Formats: sequence, structure tokens, C-alpha cells
Amino acid sequence: MAGIGGRTATRVTELLTSAKGLESSVHQAALSARVQLAEIPPEQVFQQNVSFEVTERTGIARYPSVHVYCERVSNEMREKFRTFSGRVRMVVEIRVSHDRLEGMEEQLHGYADAVTRVLDSSRGDWGNGMYYAGGYEIHFGGVKKGGKNHIQTAKVEFDVEGSLK
Repeated sequence: MAGIGGRTATRVTELLTSAKGLESSVHQAALSARVQLAEIPPEQVFQQNVSFEVTERTGIARYPSVHVYCERVSNEMREKFRTFSGRVRMVVEIRVSHDRLEGMEEQLHGYADAVTRVLDSSRGDWGNGMYYAGGYEIHFGGVKKGGKNHIQTAKVEFDVEGSLK
């Protein structure tokens, strides 16, 4: 049932790149956090689980960027006569890079806030057997060498309920 993971990742990407997605929520997060946040255009939202080292070697790395991917699919068979009824664990990974350490963490927190704003406004039925009840975890990574000298990531993890015939 790996297809449900791809369909869910596509739906999350659509939510983030829509007019009510990251475009408006980044602006709101910047105002509430009182920090400068660059817009994240749809071209910098990727539906792929790829490390920053690989993206930098290929020459396509631009920051800030967002990577959407399915981490785990759990068929819990809660609905007896369905092919799939369970959880899909999704990850939205935010990457920021800067030549100085000052302000990086504040930017990362602002972008994480923007992603969670999109999720908060998207609770409910996503169609095609997908339902997001709300809730998420955010894991903030440490600063590493990379990007424009320094790179830092945050992972917003959440479950989407799925049910397929």
C-alpha cells in the first residue's frame, strides 16, 4: 500500500503551494514572530526525501526550501473489509541556510510556524480516503556546515488517517 504514501505527499504539497498555503502563512508568521522571512515559492517545495548534501552536490539547492515526504505507512486494519485502513506518517522538512549564525534559528522557527499554520487550517477530510485530525511534532536540528556556510533543519511530523477499498 505504498501508493497511499505518495498520494498523501501529493496532497500535502498541494496544500503548502496553494494560495492559502505557505505564501500567506509565511507572511503571518513573520509578523507574529517579528522576524524577516523570505517567501518560499512553489518551486522550492519538493516532494522528495533527499538530504541537503545530495541537493547541494546536484546544484539545485536553494534556501529556504521545504521537502515533503512519507516516512511510514501503517496498515492497522481498523476497517475489516478495506484494503488499507491506518496511518500515514508525513514529514515536512524545512531547511534554512545563512552565512552567519545570528537569526538562523529564529527564521527556522518562523518557517515551522508557517507550516503548522497551514496544517491547522487544513484539518478535516482531504478527500480520496485521507483525513487529518490535527496534531504534529516538530523536531529542530542543530546547525551544520553546508548551504551558504551554515544550514539548519526542522521536521514537522504528523499522521494522516487513510482508508482505501
